[in-house]
Amino acid sequence: MTSDAERCTDSFADDFANLGCAEEFLEYFGVAYDRRVVEVYRLHILQRYHDYLAKQEAGRTPAYAACRAWLLRAYEDFVGSSAQQEKVFAVFRKADGSSFVPLSALVN
Repeated sequence: MTSDAERCTDSFADDFANLGCAEEFLEYFGVAYDRRVVEVYRLHILQRYHDYLAKQEAGRTPAYAACRAWLLRAYEDFVGSSAQQEKVFAVFRKADGSSFVPLSALVN
């Protein structure tokens, strides 16, 4: 088994850059997952994962352990929740009534 320290090499960066779908990320980092959750929330999980990495690892290359921990957290966010509750994408944040278009804006 490869240690965390060994994964922090150029090959880890290459592996990480080549991951595409949510299942590839989860399998690479050894995160057990329910396919039904991933089938419904794959884009939400990956966006949340990206947000966590960007916020917590800003300005540095995250290590394998950090990447795995943030991915696990992103996945778990959707195990007992929903896209509407988590509001990862703007469309769900706006659905709470924050968007308002007055009638006068629709008339020329």
